[in-house]
Amino acid sequence: MNKLFKLFQYLILGMFACHVVSSCSYLDIVPNETATEEDAFESTEAALRYLYSCYSYLPQSENTHTSISTACDEIVSCFGGEPTQLYFQGGYTASNRGNVEEIYNNMYTGIRQCYLLKQHISSVPGITQATIDSYVNQADFLIAYYHMVLMQHYGPIILVKELTSTTTPAHEYLARSTYDECADWIAGEFKRLSTLLPARRTGSDYGLATSVAALALRSRVLLYKASPLFNGNAEYYSSFTNPDGTHLISQEFDRNKYKEAADAALEAISLAEANGYSLFTSAEGSTITSMAAPYPQDPVQRRLRLTITDEYSSEVLWANTRSEPAYSIQSKSRPFLIWGAGYGTTLKMVERFYTENGLPIDEDPAFDYEGRYGTCVLDNDTRGEGVTLKLHDQREPRFYAWVAFHNGYYECRSARIVSGDQEQVTNGAYWESHERSNGSDQRWLTNFTRNGNCGKGGRTNNYSMTGYLNKKGVRPDYQAPATESAPTQDYPKPIIRLGEVYLNYAEACVGYGESSYVADGMNKLNAIRERAGIPSVLTSWAKAKHPIANYESAVADGRLMDIVVRERMIELYMEGHNFWDLRRWKIAEENMGTLQQGLNIDGATEGELLQVITINQPRNFISPANYLMPIPNNQVNTNKQMVQNPGY
Repeated sequence: MNKLFKLFQYLILGMFACHVVSSCSYLDIVPNETATEEDAFESTEAALRYLYSCYSYLPQSENTHTSISTACDEIVSCFGGEPTQLYFQGGYTASNRGNVEEIYNNMYTGIRQCYLLKQHISSVPGITQATIDSYVNQADFLIAYYHMVLMQHYGPIILVKELTSTTTPAHEYLARSTYDECADWIAGEFKRLSTLLPARRTGSDYGLATSVAALALRSRVLLYKASPLFNGNAEYYSSFTNPDGTHLISQEFDRNKYKEAADAALEAISLAEANGYSLFTSAEGSTITSMAAPYPQDPVQRRLRLTITDEYSSEVLWANTRSEPAYSIQSKSRPFLIWGAGYGTTLKMVERFYTENGLPIDEDPAFDYEGRYGTCVLDNDTRGEGVTLKLHDQREPRFYAWVAFHNGYYECRSARIVSGDQEQVTNGAYWESHERSNGSDQRWLTNFTRNGNCGKGGRTNNYSMTGYLNKKGVRPDYQAPATESAPTQDYPKPIIRLGEVYLNYAEACVGYGESSYVADGMNKLNAIRERAGIPSVLTSWAKAKHPIANYESAVADGRLMDIVVRERMIELYMEGHNFWDLRRWKIAEENMGTLQQGLNIDGATEGELLQVITINQPRNFISPANYLMPIPNNQVNTNKQMVQNPGY
């Protein structure tokens, strides 16, 4: 079709890093194979390796050197050399794309590989029809998902519905399909596959495609289709057309797209719950035991911390089971030992979390909003010990579970001792100055003053630029020895979880606006709030400075959608969603185009530290260009039917 398919002429089948599953453990790495086109399907074992390699194209959102999803307003990164800095700064163009180019090429390469599997799988000697059907269904699932990833980045794309020739003449290259056509085709494939795939995978099959994952992902793609960026966006895309004049983004808002997304989400929830999936509401039975990680002890904070880090969380519907890379969110978030500590939560995100009463900090009469940058003293075993900002007091459990602040806690293990002049690592031994005040527990009482245990010190890298550290996605039994760059505690990284589908449903129901839908959707959102240890929306907002008495009035004036949006930004913090959600809601410019704030990390005393400053790290967002990623220039130059995204 276009030039990217010329790449496939050079694809040597079987030369893949098969990182997905093995016969021993889903976290094991399958050894690299060097198969040729002739022997890729010569046996059932070779075919299985080939199937696994089809999964190797799954993007790793936790890999900060290949994923841009952390380049949002949630954190400031001190790592100036990492590829995501280009996206924090809005500096990417069609000729300077960083790692986004890899997404375009990798997804289409993965799609073609899946079609090759479908073409050749029946030729494998001795393979059963049941195995053929299973492999074909998994390949189709991945084809739909890889198209979905492309849409997330680029909007309307070229749909590849069959195996294409690598010698297609230029005059037969295809144009991009409309966004709605792409979304409908992907959603249709996921719906079809939901009747063909098993509902659960266990043991060495964990991480392979399921019917539950198919319907959950369908709910996501249809919610994106209903969202303001793509649903009647003549403001940005009135001139965004194919050469034949076809509008690639719908020009008129269609309320029924929200109904379609709501119905899809409810169907996914019903199938998931019928097959034993549920919100992670209790840490009892977790693989992360209280012996390995005694903190957090507060049951609400503990279940929040473990929701995505527990290896067998009941909430995770589909996970990427490849081993975690060295440059991961987890390793860049934990307190500094030899390296790390570079992912500092922004003040914007800190203030986004609710109060303990489930209200925004500027809406809660019981919270001292005007005095939030003054100081107080914490004396609470679940929140902190010592002088800190009032901003850090009386906040919801998700804040304490997922963000480390001055004189708060970071629940992880340090395992460092000092032996003479050489710092060494031994299991079970702890550097007391990094622990809480009694020196015996496996958590840090964090100190962000310049020379504190989480302070900048004399380093020019590996420190928090905001005076906060992210804890979301870091296992509390994490132990990072100085001699190892990769985490010592790995876990499957959720691609989609039930909590997201609950929020998909709530947003779609509120967007549709019909009263019975709204009530049902808000019930799911309130279940998320209940798990988070805060009251329901109407209970909380009855006491707000600007009260909400019922859903109907809040739908009419837009406040209920604002509540749903904020809930999603909090609940899915640091899970790779906000980068895309801010775009599809058309609010990215106001959130990502301004300089971020934090605390004065050069302060040697608490009084100096606890001052709000603006961080001199460029932030830019060009509208409408940056709402979509640029198509690689070589694709546009080669395929005359390919139009570039607006603004590039």
